Amino acid sequence: MNPYLQFQRAVTRRAFLENSSLGIGRAALASLLLGNSLAKGEDAHAGKSKFSGKGGLPGLPHFAPTAKRVIYLFQSGGPSHVDLFDYKPTMEKLHGTELPESIRGDQRVTGMTSGQKNFPVVGPFWKMRQCGKHGTWISDLLPHTQKIADDITIVKSIHTEAINHDPAITFINTGSQQMGHASMGAWLSYGLGNANENFPAYMVLLSQGTGKNPGQPLFSRLWGNGYLPSKHQGVQLRPGANPVLYLANPPGITPTHRRQQLDDLAKLNQLQAEAVGDPEIHARIAAYEMAYRMQTSVPGLTDLSSESESTLERYGPEAKKPGSFAANCLLARRMVERDVRFVQLFHRGWDQHFALKQQLPAQCKDIDQASAALVKDLKDRGMLDETLVIWGGEFGRTVYSQGKIGSAVAGRDHHGRCFTMWMAGGGVKRGFEYGLTDDFCYNIAENPVHIRDLNATILHCLGIDHRRLSFKYRGLDARLTGVEESHIVHDILG
Repeated sequence: MNPYLQFQRAVTRRAFLENSSLGIGRAALASLLLGNSLAKGEDAHAGKSKFSGKGGLPGLPHFAPTAKRVIYLFQSGGPSHVDLFDYKPTMEKLHGTELPESIRGDQRVTGMTSGQKNFPVVGPFWKMRQCGKHGTWISDLLPHTQKIADDITIVKSIHTEAINHDPAITFINTGSQQMGHASMGAWLSYGLGNANENFPAYMVLLSQGTGKNPGQPLFSRLWGNGYLPSKHQGVQLRPGANPVLYLANPPGITPTHRRQQLDDLAKLNQLQAEAVGDPEIHARIAAYEMAYRMQTSVPGLTDLSSESESTLERYGPEAKKPGSFAANCLLARRMVERDVRFVQLFHRGWDQHFALKQQLPAQCKDIDQASAALVKDLKDRGMLDETLVIWGGEFGRTVYSQGKIGSAVAGRDHHGRCFTMWMAGGGVKRGFEYGLTDDFCYNIAENPVHIRDLNATILHCLGIDHRRLSFKYRGLDARLTGVEESHIVHDILG
């Protein structure tokens, strides 16, 4: 098929009507300007500051960053802040009592508990203790996290409007509950570029926990590029011998043959770009080149033979098991050592609607030692100050019981009105907690932090003014933090 016709058919109806209404003159001018740019192999934002990575936008970062890279330990499903971090001394007295209507208010609840006749308060089943110099309360389900209390900031007043998994996880990762928007890692790749040409700027690792198995499904759009050029989408590493599909050369093809093939293919793609004017062709060329370089860089990344036994023991018994959360945490450290800008781990299994007493301890055991080990490992290697580590999910859990209180199958429903996340390194205070909830862990009493504020603060740590990182899309300046006003949480920054 004619490639020009293919490109025309890929244009959205809105874009077609907009361009058609302005006449042939604009189309001709745009073709000339775009053609000249593409012929020279230039980006629309050619030129960059001395602090940018390769391919970053000019002038970024906007100011000196406190973090050069991010490791985001995303706990998919909604960890229970009630059981893990948000200690209330009155909870024992309130256990078994009805959650007052004045506390519930008119907040949305899911269809799984909206029909319940009673909403009995359920306190945590496991003890919490004060940890570190600040005396931060952390559950005994997380004994290793307790030991890094002096290295982390715990934010107890995160909130979101979303109450179901897919819109909530889409919201916190892309800034919108609607599909089609760019993920945080894609935004950083677009804005700051790539610090190591042998690796993508954004890499993703998935693991399944032993809590709820299988956990909530994860879709690749969560690390997608949305409307940004496709070269900025996250690259997922798979466990096992082939971390990236189709990366290895087929039998009989040598690196020299592959290099010659890519050079010829690049010439053909360049000719097509000049004839058609589709900027995605350059993204395709860049993807081929990145794949070629990753043929040598990825095997070295995933080969753990250079890691000492003491390091492997620090991350726990599953550190040698490909695809486990522990193994992924170790790989994340190895990635940031290689200057990968944004590494995101998605760990499924936190959706404890049922059998909370059985599922939550197992899920915590999956992540506790490895999460703490990652922070300690980065600190020992002198990397924590420049690496921002984030731990948390899309929302929290209700203080009231889903199901009959005391039942072995009872659990907790989704709760977005307040939940807890923690952060370490990268300019964040150490041994600190922020935000306060009411006696029922149900409403925010002090210092609310919307997920847009959280994302604005993450960008700030990387030297980015969230209001100035945008992309023109359908006539709007799209941003990770959306069009609503967002605030940087300066109080948690060191």
